Amino acid sequence: MAEAARARQKPNLLKEEREQGARIRKARYAVASIIIASLGVFAVIAVLAILNEGISKFISTLLSINLYYFAAALACVYLSDVVGFPKWDLFIHKLKLKISRAKNFIIYLSMFSMDITPGRWGRAAVAYTLNRQTNTRFGRTFPAVVADIFTDFLGFIVVAVATSFIVRKYSLISIFISILLLIPFIFILNKKPFAYLKNKIKKYKKYYKRMQGFFEIGDTYFESKTLLSKKDYLYSLIFTIPAMVFNGLGLYFVMLSFGIHISISLLPTILFVYTSALLMGMVTGVPGTLGVTDAALIGYLIAFFPSFGVTFGVASLITIFFRVASLWFPEFVSTIALLYTLRYWHTPAQNKE
Repeated sequence: MAEAARARQKPNLLKEEREQGARIRKARYAVASIIIASLGVFAVIAVLAILNEGISKFISTLLSINLYYFAAALACVYLSDVVGFPKWDLFIHKLKLKISRAKNFIIYLSMFSMDITPGRWGRAAVAYTLNRQTNTRFGRTFPAVVADIFTDFLGFIVVAVATSFIVRKYSLISIFISILLLIPFIFILNKKPFAYLKNKIKKYKKYYKRMQGFFEIGDTYFESKTLLSKKDYLYSLIFTIPAMVFNGLGLYFVMLSFGIHISISLLPTILFVYTSALLMGMVTGVPGTLGVTDAALIGYLIAFFPSFGVTFGVASLITIFFRVASLWFPEFVSTIALLYTLRYWHTPAQNKE
């Protein structure tokens, strides 16, 4: 009987393995495409810098980089990821997902490999990993991902708006972009739009039957989300805001690495430059905020630090190296963690409540 049961399960397992392989291939293709696009953006920036200031000055500035300061920038960016783990661990605990802290940390690190996706929603892959590990449905694990993305955005918004008032520039733009970014969360954190859509589709049995799986996941998601309170979201800012500061320090050290010796007292201005440039990229929905954040960084650096010798060429190199540090370095480290967690995907799918 056991052999007969295994024989019946074999076609399903083979189908699941093929689907999993297809998902992995699509993910690899997407990442490769974004890497090529990013290299293209860097090439365009470099060409513009050369045309603006000449190739000899561009090369001399490039070769003047202080690698010790750049290493400090990499360390700050890595710390910005690590410091957010208690927040993630809190969400997992509140959702009553049973998993060891060590394994949860690896899964958490793998999440950043999806930050190049529009709005960071590729992090949903982590909910799938948790589904395989915690004996719960996808709808129960997904609220942790949503809460983490939402509180990250909330941290960006708080820092961007607060620092805009400190530097006394672009406050209205920061507020407007922040509102635009929060609009999608109205539909994700509030059940009423989901319930309204469900009731409308119910009138059309043919379409409702096709979307029944989606609505089942949605019901489980909103049921689980009630385990997270407003206090949990506010508490998470204790970890989100320091993470923003560490990223700002990363930009500070990249500037130092190119001989821009600015005082640490200008950190609020640097934080504004970092968060505002990233928010501009996020609102476009472009994968990895490619091109948009790069252009915004160059513009802000020239606008705020011309007296420190930040020309278009210097700003271009600072932008390229900071993007390597803040986007592609975490992507590399997190991809290693993601590849490690792929072994969890071979665990039989869990569908219990």
